[in-house]
Amino acid sequence: MAAFKFNHEVIEKNAGLMIVLVAIVVSIAGFVQLVPLFFDKTTTQPIPGIKPYTALQLEGRDVYLAEGCYLCHSQMIRPLRAEVERYGHYSVAGESVYDHPFQWGSKRTGPDLARVGGRYSDEWQRIHLRQPRDLVPESIMPAYPWLQHEPAEAGLIQAKMRAMRTLGVPYTEAEITAAPKELEGKTKEDALIAYLQGLGLALSNIHQ
Repeated sequence: MAAFKFNHEVIEKNAGLMIVLVAIVVSIAGFVQLVPLFFDKTTTQPIPGIKPYTALQLEGRDVYLAEGCYLCHSQMIRPLRAEVERYGHYSVAGESVYDHPFQWGSKRTGPDLARVGGRYSDEWQRIHLRQPRDLVPESIMPAYPWLQHEPAEAGLIQAKMRAMRTLGVPYTEAEITAAPKELEGKTKEDALIAYLQGLGLALSNIHQ
């Protein structure tokens, strides 16, 4: 017991040694927790009905990221009664297999958007993006009126889709070839709305 106390005191008084030992323990714990997930098909297989984003939705997702929407909105409904009653079925990993990076998180300055697809019309989304307080007077969300004037970036969409394909998203060559045509005449606002309108539909349809 005396030897144990001495060794423990040595560790506590040696900051460098303490840091090394803590790093080792955390690394082992992380390894034990994370490695099994690579072999768990429920975390790597898409749920029934989930499809890769269309070219327009993929461009909209990039607008979502570029404008920092993820800083105020999560896309992760936790399996708690209050959240399920407000937002819908809790989030599952199989919904996000084509998301790189996925938009889970816990930051909610605004509401969670995991199930926002189809809840409002395209016109509602359009007005809300241009002036949120016209629809939600208490909203603190900034307006994004310039998105209606900026064209969707069709020049990079094929490269983006090929990059996603290397990460496992099953885009076909035909889909990639047709992508610039899909973005012709579309604005960043159109793309963002297309992205939002597709969120959460697969799992919502399963549990209807």
